[in-house]
Amino acid sequence: MIDLNCHILPGMDDGPRDKEESLKMAEAAVQQGIDTIVAAPHHLNSRYDNKSQAILEQCAQLNDTLYQEGIELKVLPGQEVRMHGELSEAIDSGDILPMNQNSGYIYIGFPQHEVPHYAKQVLYDIQLDGYKPVIVHPERNRILQQQPELLYHFVKNGAITQITAGSLVGKYGREPQKLAYQMIEYNLAHLVASNASATKKHQFYMKEAYNKISKKYGAGVMYRYMENAHVVLEGEMVYTAPPERIRTKKRLGIF
Repeated sequence: MIDLNCHILPGMDDGPRDKEESLKMAEAAVQQGIDTIVAAPHHLNSRYDNKSQAILEQCAQLNDTLYQEGIELKVLPGQEVRMHGELSEAIDSGDILPMNQNSGYIYIGFPQHEVPHYAKQVLYDIQLDGYKPVIVHPERNRILQQQPELLYHFVKNGAITQITAGSLVGKYGREPQKLAYQMIEYNLAHLVASNASATKKHQFYMKEAYNKISKKYGAGVMYRYMENAHVVLEGEMVYTAPPERIRTKKRLGIF
């Protein structure tokens, strides 16, 4: 199993403080059936500034340690970048690190309580530059919960989305869970990842999330999300179905 978004590198963001905590996270990932992780430290938000070269070096060091400890997990480089108006310029400068370095997929996060007014233009500019923007955990954004029409337009105009496994199993509350399932229902979700860190709240939950998807939508849908994870790492296009507007009056079976 592939986990495309994990905060496992020590001392870089709100993930593990040291190598020992990173190893504990790695062991927990393996117990979930995960064999490959994309380490995606936060970058350019109000607290963290993790440039691409530092991430590459930390990934190499952690992979060496995992090999020495006999933990069968591979860690690939990535970066979770905060949406800002000069993002396209930062990509051109080499400051932004796509998933697996050369895939062309770039993880972009919104502030929890905001969708910047320039987001649509920035997402468009990134695609003009030949990259594929991935909006991470949109189901946890308060504005998108209230105005899912914004999410529809982002996806319709070429953005990819990644929902958090913990949202699907209800670890972040009712509203994120509701929007996560609506995103699946209306073809607005393309990837599932853990967003795990060293805190108890942000665990992996990948196995549990895939089980819920399989139970509700069938094994075929579950395997589609798993396959999309492989496709992203290869830099190919993920499977996408035509997005639909979320009809707020429609009731999903779990609510």
